[in-house]
Amino acid sequence: MSQGEKTSYSKEELQEFEVLINDKLALAKEEFLQLKRSLSKQNDSGTDNTASTSKLLEDGADTLERENLSQLAARQQKFIINLENALRRIKNGTYGVCVDTGKLISKERLRAVPHTMHSIEAKMAKK
Repeated sequence: MSQGEKTSYSKEELQEFEVLINDKLALAKEEFLQLKRSLSKQNDSGTDNTASTSKLLEDGADTLERENLSQLAARQQKFIINLENALRRIKNGTYGVCVDTGKLISKERLRAVPHTMHSIEAKMAKK
């Protein structure tokens, strides 16, 4: 049976994707924790508050870095949610099926972007 005829992936194929997603999820959660730690360390200014207030440029750079870290943390949190949703789709049997076309998403695409819900054709059509 060719991939064009298949309407879902086999249990073995889904297991492969589940392992991949769980590995990415563990890494993503660790990176998220590191970002949170970095943010909390920056918020803990310690004895720096007693220093002269004439270092406006440094304060601005610190604020910009904190904003960048916050954005990275938010992005990482969204990635974690998307990976967790992909695991739910594996459990309910809808993983790997394009929500736009109803066709199977290629294994290559799922390996590259395991949380995707769109085939490459559907993604390109949206641009």
